[in-house]
Amino acid sequence: MYERSSVAELAESLRSELNRYSVGGKLPSSRALVERYRVSPVTVSRALAQLAAEGLVVTRPGAGVFRAAPRTAAPAVGDTSWQEVALSAEGAGEVVPRSVDATGVLGSLAAPPTGVIELNSGYLHPSLQPERAMAAALARAGRRPGAWGRPPLEGLPELRDWFAREIGGAVVAADVLVTAGGQSALATALRALAPPGAPILVESPTYPGLLAIARASGCRPVPVPVDADGVRPELLAAAFEATGARVFVCQPLFQNPTGAVLAPGRRAEVLGIARAAGAFVVEDDYARALAHEDAGPLPATLAAQDEDGVVVHVRSLTKSTSPSLRVGALAARGPVVDRLRAIQIVDTFFVSRPLQEAALELVGAPAWPRHLRTVAAELRHRRDVLAGALRRDLPELELPHLPSGGYQLWVRPTGGGDDTAFAAAALRAGVAVAPGRPYFCAEPPGPHVRLSFAGVAGPGELVEAVQRLRTGLVDGLGPNA
Repeated sequence: MYERSSVAELAESLRSELNRYSVGGKLPSSRALVERYRVSPVTVSRALAQLAAEGLVVTRPGAGVFRAAPRTAAPAVGDTSWQEVALSAEGAGEVVPRSVDATGVLGSLAAPPTGVIELNSGYLHPSLQPERAMAAALARAGRRPGAWGRPPLEGLPELRDWFAREIGGAVVAADVLVTAGGQSALATALRALAPPGAPILVESPTYPGLLAIARASGCRPVPVPVDADGVRPELLAAAFEATGARVFVCQPLFQNPTGAVLAPGRRAEVLGIARAAGAFVVEDDYARALAHEDAGPLPATLAAQDEDGVVVHVRSLTKSTSPSLRVGALAARGPVVDRLRAIQIVDTFFVSRPLQEAALELVGAPAWPRHLRTVAAELRHRRDVLAGALRRDLPELELPHLPSGGYQLWVRPTGGGDDTAFAAAALRAGVAVAPGRPYFCAEPPGPHVRLSFAGVAGPGELVEAVQRLRTGLVDGLGPNA
């Protein structure tokens, strides 16, 4: 049983027994609860903390845990219907309304119901996260002199230098800003580079979180199709000419969701097209640390090939560690750095220093390269297990490309159909998948489904998920259902 499951179960058991105690009555000691429920002291501590957060118990250091007084009734809620008019009026004159559909983002963030196999997660399962190494890094970081003080606004110099070396080329620490994860870095980049109402060129399909950022900023995402070799340069050039855009956002390495890698012959061409258009290329290098064991040598970043300050590079530690280690970086050269810095300072001031110190401790520890090797081997194995199960049991799902990095397969139900209905039927069968529609900013060329293999407990769950989908297909899960 995983620790978080044990905590939830113990909290539920204690919650159901609270009526046995009068208000102010003392609950059994932690030691007694450990013995009664046969769980660890950590589990007991976390379960009691959860009940305290819910206002059901009160903890008194040195005295014990006591049942809290019932909460008073919540005040009556007023009439908020006026907000519909106010919010609608606010967007009436906007070129791109700022109401945002976050469905695609929420799909990868929200925990599925109990018993549902999670094939829509964008994060590593706890069993793949370097939890011990992160805990040790955080403990060491907390003891560093000045660890709880105000950090430099641009980020810790040592961490900026580490990111610069990871990005490569002529990038140096002075070109790097530490950010609160990749999503924050992308939001800062788009706000700095494109005014409200401006077009932004994006790969099609692309990461739904990027489309949400663009629309929340009042910008208009314009699709540029990708194929097995990444974005198509001739269509990129045509899109720049047709729209007058000054920003193109791409994922040249293990593109989400297709897994494509920008071909060597296209890399310089993409940079040249953007330079000729007087535009920036925002390179979202989210998956470099998620290369599979059989990926071979990885291509250099676009930022490392860039001589003219065309590329604004985005990097994050979150995908390869934990959803809560929200530390990333923006790298750029030229006057744009000042604008990026100004936007970030206005939005967030700075990234938590203890978190930066912990990140620095983590990537400098001997456990870090071992963790990356473990993830590379496990992701390759999971990819092969899922792909094999699909080909064996669900040939109705076409798999056009087997990626050598990242954490997802981009599949296509044959015979057409509605991918949203497909995802709903899959959930009824006990499997959470991501429908493809939110990955397109215009009409999709056909139904697609994204299947993630990072968020499950192990390869066995992948086989079980495909079997559940197979059963659901027999019951009407097919694309024509």
